Amino acid sequence: MKNRINQFLQERGITAYRFIEDTGISTTTGYELARNPDHLPSIRVLEQICDTYRKPPEFFIEWVPK
Repeated sequence: MKNRINQFLQERGITAYRFIEDTGISTTTGYELARNPDHLPSIRVLEQICDTYRKPPEFFIEWVPK
């Protein structure tokens, strides 16, 4: 699995800083998610992101076969 946070942010013109401010997640977690597609959010963080942007988890996480 990989996170698609950076792609989501780029498509919408949202900075990593704004993402962190919007969602209320920690700065470290927010920047790690925005920069590293291998970093997966916890369920709690994923829920905050989904609630903030009113999108289902598949907008932010994708399954990648090995």
